[in-house]
Amino acid sequence: MNNPIIAALDVPSAEQALKLAEQIAPAVGAFKIGKELFVAAGPNIVKRVRATGASVFLDLKFHDIPNTVAKAVAAAVRLDVQMLTIHTSGGSEMMRAAEKSAQETAKSLGRPAPLVLGVTVLTSMDGNALTEIGCESNVGHQVERLATLAVKSGLRGLVCSPLEIAGLRPILPAHIQLVTPGIRTGAEKADDQKRTLTPRDAIQAGASWLVIGRPIYAAENPRAAAERILASLA
Repeated sequence: MNNPIIAALDVPSAEQALKLAEQIAPAVGAFKIGKELFVAAGPNIVKRVRATGASVFLDLKFHDIPNTVAKAVAAAVRLDVQMLTIHTSGGSEMMRAAEKSAQETAKSLGRPAPLVLGVTVLTSMDGNALTEIGCESNVGHQVERLATLAVKSGLRGLVCSPLEIAGLRPILPAHIQLVTPGIRTGAEKADDQKRTLTPRDAIQAGASWLVIGRPIYAAENPRAAAERILASLA
């Protein structure tokens, strides 16, 4: 299998990100660029990471009116990212606009369309948090509702917590890729991720990709940490 590890470059500067990327590149399958790094370093950090030959997962979770999201997706495609995220709670029209924009922009550039991933319920949220914002308190039900809507809207992938994978796999088409954050090896301190699994357990449950942040970038030796995680999946 291809290396399913997406290493999160959750560091505050371009220099730190590029140093980390260079260090762990041979042991991971792609790099995630999220809000902190993108806001600090700008679109150029995507180009610099792509210039190393690595795949990029742009995790900005677009959520806006359909036209605005479509334009943001087109801009991301022009940056040559391989994956990007949108919030499924933006609704079916927004999701359809995002997927259409990804396909059409990529076609005009003569490259494969990136995987537009729908984010259902953030992994930091639990039933109480959902109730607070007026949603159904059962996390699993809310995730399934949004995941089903995303597939109907034409998305080819979803971001979901490790604990939802087993419930989603039977109700989704086999081609849907599941990208899973909230991966912990068990050696880390407690943090704001409430729904976690080990890398091996997540893959066995049906995850296509694992987004791994702190267990790699906060390790004393990030390269060795990434290699250990990869070895655990064999």
